Amino acid sequence: GSGMPGGNGMRLKYSNPMYMDDVAVDFPDLKIILAHPSFPWQEEALAVAQHKPNVYIDLSGWSPKYFPEILVRYCNSILRKKVLYGSDWPMITPDRWLADFEKIAIKDHLREDIIKNNAARLLGLID
Repeated sequence: GSGMPGGNGMRLKYSNPMYMDDVAVDFPDLKIILAHPSFPWQEEALAVAQHKPNVYIDLSGWSPKYFPEILVRYCNSILRKKVLYGSDWPMITPDRWLADFEKIAIKDHLREDIIKNNAARLLGLID
């Protein structure tokens, strides 16, 4: 809906990740991925993902160069196993996203987890 007249009819208020808190409680076996880092509710998304073991965050929808400091901090610590790569292609190409990702302060040993391993664990492809 971004850039479309009237947001293409999408109501931003329904994007608040706090709505997913109840879903995560009611369906504890359901794996939930909060996409497009829940802007403008970034801190709420981080809180839900931290508190609920079945909630993850993907990083699609915007370039890593625009990630807020708190998101980078959580990627490096509390949520290091719950953050997933996402490019939002064709809006952001994977090459551009990955180049920008290399420039932010993510710990080197966590980069492969974010790019690949966290998703593989979530999908049951690796332990």
